Amino acid sequence: MTARVHLVITGHVQGVWFRANTQKKAKALDLKGWIKNLPDGRVETIFEGEKEKINQIIEWCKKGPSFAMVDDVKIHWETPVGEFNTFTITY
Repeated sequence: MTARVHLVITGHVQGVWFRANTQKKAKALDLKGWIKNLPDGRVETIFEGEKEKINQIIEWCKKGPSFAMVDDVKIHWETPVGEFNTFTITY
């Protein structure tokens, strides 16, 4: 089952390799989408793929890489669009 989720992650999540590690994890799970830093210090991301794998990466995002300190993850499920070919870091 294909699904799509939009996350906004709050905490100490910039400057700790959050985007690069998320991209690596997403590609390993064959998820598509993007991730970017927001000007206010949060990180925003969209994942599309198998719902079970999306749930796995949501759990990973709640912790992040070793130097991150995640305070909150806002989760918004959306209708899959199929617009992505890979998972990219957006600037």
